Order: sequence, then C-alpha cells, then structure tokens
Amino acid sequence: MTAALAGANMIYGLGMVELGMTMDFGLLVADNEFVRMIRRMLDGVPINDETLAVDVIREAGIGGEFLTHQHTFDHFKANQSQSLLIDRNTRGVWMDAGGKDMHTRCNEYAREILASHRPEPLTDGVAQTLRDIIKEAEKEFA
Repeated sequence: MTAALAGANMIYGLGMVELGMTMDFGLLVADNEFVRMIRRMLDGVPINDETLAVDVIREAGIGGEFLTHQHTFDHFKANQSQSLLIDRNTRGVWMDAGGKDMHTRCNEYAREILASHRPEPLTDGVAQTLRDIIKEAEKEFA
C-alpha cells in the first residue's frame, strides 16, 4: 500500500518466495487479491451529497435511523472490499464450512485456475514477433 500511495505503478514480487527463487501459485493468488484491494483504495471514496446521503439524513432527522432506508441498501457495498479469498465469517460459520485457512483456499483457487483457464491464443503476428525477440536474445546471450 505504501508503494502504491507513493505513486509506484508496478509492484514487484507477487507470488515470489525465497528472494524470488521460488514461485508459489497460492501466494500469487493471495497477492493478486491484496493488489486488487490496494487499487480499489487508490480509487478513493467519492464525497458528494449522494454518497453522504445528505437528503436521507435530513429525512431521518435527529434520533432517526437510516440503516433500513433504500439509499443505504443501494450504496452500502460500493466502498467495501469484496474479497473472493478472505473469509469474513464468524469462527463458527467458518468451522462449519470446513475451517480452511487462507493458504489452503488460495492454493485450491490457484489449482482451479490452472486446471480450467483457457487463454485466448495469440494472433500469428504477435506469436511471430515474440519468436523473433527470443531468437535475437538467444543470439546475443548464447
């Protein structure tokens, strides 16, 4: 978060352990989730009459409540982080669902991605350009 707030446009090392000597796909999935949350925070929180619910607060008045108001229902998730992997349930609900820790959930999700993801094939022009770049690098470094 500190690097992103300082203006960095690249965060290095996602999924890496052992000083980058090893790649952990479960950690990559977790790191991706954290970066997604950081990017969401960098978007900021819009502040205006609509997001502050000024009219709803006026309508509710002193001592009134606005939690059951339609406006609250329409907006309450807008600035809340919605994680696929962080389990925010109570311990009992978490245990009843199997009690899997985040490490286990991330590894299972990574395996699911690896088993099911089918990337779009590169166009012939792009594939040939990449082959040419590799061929040139091999000449230079071989």
